[in-house]
Amino acid sequence: MKISRVRFGTCSWKYDSWIGLVYSGKSKSDYLGEYSQKFNTVEIDQWFWSLHGLNKISLPAPKDVKLYSEAVPDDFKFTIKVPNSVTLTHFYSKQKNEPLVVNPHFLSTELFNEFLKSIEPMKEKIGVLMFQFEYLNKQKMSSQKEFQERIFSFIKKLPADYKYGIEIRNPNYLNKSFFSFIKECGLTNVFLEGYYMPPVKKVFDEFKDYIENTCVIRLHGPDRKGIEEASGNKWNRIIIDRTKEIQIIAEIVKELASKKVDTFINVNNHFEGSAPLTIDKLKNFVNQ
Repeated sequence: MKISRVRFGTCSWKYDSWIGLVYSGKSKSDYLGEYSQKFNTVEIDQWFWSLHGLNKISLPAPKDVKLYSEAVPDDFKFTIKVPNSVTLTHFYSKQKNEPLVVNPHFLSTELFNEFLKSIEPMKEKIGVLMFQFEYLNKQKMSSQKEFQERIFSFIKKLPADYKYGIEIRNPNYLNKSFFSFIKECGLTNVFLEGYYMPPVKKVFDEFKDYIENTCVIRLHGPDRKGIEEASGNKWNRIIIDRTKEIQIIAEIVKELASKKVDTFINVNNHFEGSAPLTIDKLKNFVNQ
């Protein structure tokens, strides 16, 4: 079964341990170019980590934007995690009991437009810009209603010529109100398999009728630290076999393709131990 509307890729690509799986080992500087010969999408995670202090924010460097854009063919698409300077309600706390400090840049259209300007040279190769929100307790966000109202006020001011995705880490927000909101705003839902979120299958089965046009599925494992220790940060073998979960995801992919939904599958090494090997398994099930 050929799935033309589905793109399979990994979360980042800068892994020396993929030599032999993805890379020839001839040149680190051409990793992305070699990667794009095997996969047609990749997630850029590095620009997410942008908030370094009250008035210290880093945005994509022009040389990196140019390098990445020129390294891949015209039909390649990036999914990009929007800088956390825009998506964090408060600064990260070093201690549990440390008082929360409000991030004044949260959902700043001015800052976000600066970000868009920085990545404009790669605009034609952008699939989805993903807003990833951390778990929001009552101290950070009073309610789901407030969250949706603030997102709506923000989104309606943004340029309409990009696709925007929303990933939340609040399982209690995954309800009819949220998916109705996503659909009405023309946003893309970003499903997350891993951490403490419910299985993608459970959420998809309940709310699949709200999904139109585009969808992102990110495959992460539940225990990042554990698999890092087991792998020694060498990502060239399967460490935790999640074949059953992969078969389930494959069925979801087929259903989305049958509905002509453009789907991005972003696989993290932390899911099984080697994202390229996981993608090989997933493709085999999808094509059966």
